[in-house]
Amino acid sequence: MSGNLLKIENVTMQFGGVVAVDNLNLEVNKGEIVALIGPNGAGKTTAFNVVTGVYQPTNGAVWFQGEKIIENHPQGKMKAMYKGQHAGEYSQVLAPTPDKVTRLGMARTFQNIRLWKSQTVFDNVLIAKHCRTTSNVFSAAFRLNRKEEAEQRADVETLLETVGLADVKDEPATSLPYGKQRRLEIARALAAEPQLLLLDEPAAGMNPQETDELTAFIGEIRDRFQLTIFLIEHHMNLVMDISERIYVLDFGELIAKGTPAEIQNNKRVIDAYLGVSEDA
Repeated sequence: MSGNLLKIENVTMQFGGVVAVDNLNLEVNKGEIVALIGPNGAGKTTAFNVVTGVYQPTNGAVWFQGEKIIENHPQGKMKAMYKGQHAGEYSQVLAPTPDKVTRLGMARTFQNIRLWKSQTVFDNVLIAKHCRTTSNVFSAAFRLNRKEEAEQRADVETLLETVGLADVKDEPATSLPYGKQRRLEIARALAAEPQLLLLDEPAAGMNPQETDELTAFIGEIRDRFQLTIFLIEHHMNLVMDISERIYVLDFGELIAKGTPAEIQNNKRVIDAYLGVSEDA
C-alpha cells in the first residue's frame, strides 16, 4: 500500500436549498479498502456520484492518481498568469462525463442492481470491455478488428472463471440468484480494468450467508486484481471485517474518520448511527 489514489477536496453538492454533501474532505490510498458509512440520506451515494462524474459538484475538487479530474470553484479569484492580463472573478470547471472517468481508471456498482436484463451473463461483461477498445465506431460496427474482439472475449472468459460465474455464462443475467447478480455486477465493473473500484451497498438485500461470501469475495478481488476499493455499506459486520479505514457522514457532513476500532468507539458515531438499529 503506497500513495494517495483518490482525494476529495472541499466538495459540496447542493440541490436547491438542500446541501447533500457539505465540504467533504476524504482520501483513499492505493491498495486500501475504505468504507463510507452513515444513515440513509447522509449523502454517501451523492459523494459517489460526484467522484464518478454523474454530478458536477457545487464546489470543490476531486483528484485521481495525482491529477485534478473534477473541479468547480464558481467564485474563486484567478491571478493574472501573463503580462497584460487582469485578475478577477472566474468560474473554474472540470466536468468529465462518467465514461471519461471510467477510462481514467474508476468503475462502480450501484445500490440497485443495473444489469442488462435481456443479455446473457457473458454479454453483460463483454459490453463493459467497450471502454478499453481501440477500435473506432466504423471498425467496431463492421467488426473489422477481429483480433481485438477475440482478445476481449478471451478476457471475459477468464474473468468469469475467476469470479465463479463461468458455469452460468450463457444464462440470462436476471435468471441468476440475487447474490450471483451482485457478483455479476462487480464482474462487469472489473471488465473496465479499474484501479479504483467503487461499490455502492454491495450487500444490500443479501442474506447472512451471501453477505459472508461477499466479504470474502471483496478481499479476494482486491488482492487478485491489485485494486483499491471504496465502498458504501450498511452491513456493519462487513464494514468492520474488511475496511482498513472508515469515514462517517451524517446529513452530508463528515463527523468521523479512523480505523474500525476507532469508529466503533466514537461517541458521535454511536449517537448518530451505530447506536441505532439498522431496522429503525
